[in-house]
Amino acid sequence: MAAAAAAGRPAQSPPKNMVWVPGGSFLMGSADFYPEERPVRRVAVDGFWMDSRPVTVAEFRRFVRATGYVTVAERPLDPAQYPSADPALLVPGSLVFFPASEPVDLRDVSQWWRYTPGASWRHPRGPGSTLHGLDQHPVTHVAAEDADAYAAWAGRELPTEAEWEFAARGGLEGAVFTWGDDPAPRGRVMANTWQGEFPWLNLKPPRKRGTSPAGTFPPNGFGLYDMAGNVWEWTSDHYAVQPAPTACCVPEPGAHIPRRVIKGGSHLCAPNYCLRYRPAARQGEAVDTSTAHLGFRCVIRQIEPGGSM
Repeated sequence: MAAAAAAGRPAQSPPKNMVWVPGGSFLMGSADFYPEERPVRRVAVDGFWMDSRPVTVAEFRRFVRATGYVTVAERPLDPAQYPSADPALLVPGSLVFFPASEPVDLRDVSQWWRYTPGASWRHPRGPGSTLHGLDQHPVTHVAAEDADAYAAWAGRELPTEAEWEFAARGGLEGAVFTWGDDPAPRGRVMANTWQGEFPWLNLKPPRKRGTSPAGTFPPNGFGLYDMAGNVWEWTSDHYAVQPAPTACCVPEPGAHIPRRVIKGGSHLCAPNYCLRYRPAARQGEAVDTSTAHLGFRCVIRQIEPGGSM
């Protein structure tokens, strides 16, 4: 046990499907991209366990079957919370991505996002869609409350923004991406992101579009998969940038709805529009929002390596 502690590693066996992220300090943020990533500052975090992959459909299904949990997207909406909304849309549903057929105004997210009644984690593309073949894909259409509920059931928590970014960097101080500074080292695609001109020209084969099975792309230096692209991930931190910058990926929420920080970018991020599949990138997401490209992963904090959890 003493040798493990000296190496900064816990002495006990790792929790299933989790990896140990050693504590340390790092330069958080970036001065080179979006304003909300500034300023660059040195931050320290303690060591923790982290899910090696985002929570999958199969894992979330086990939680729902065990608890009977109903996600936010599956519940009726309260008209008092959305006074300016079209009453016809105040029904259970979620935001689904629909690619444009030609170049569009990138300032208008309604060109590719639609609130779709009946869309949920069970029906990720809307009514009639199923989870067939998606068991190992990240679960999507989960709001912050849903992620919190799963984490509590699993005896875990959501990571803070600092924990998430430290983990995503994989020990690479100041690198642009989770794997280094080259977007595609030796021509290799390192993450599930949009290939082509967003939101209309997707150069991927149809069967490769959307989310990918968790762990498809190479892990970072800590052994963590999908810390860039695939799905955005909830953190536990509230988003407090004022005024809030324009969100690149979903419609702006009402000012009265709190936001949390999401990290990592998704399969819809592209250099021509949303270059946010980087550790420093961040966005504020309304806590009641669920979308086709938003999921989460969990952590277990441990005060002392080798101690009890």
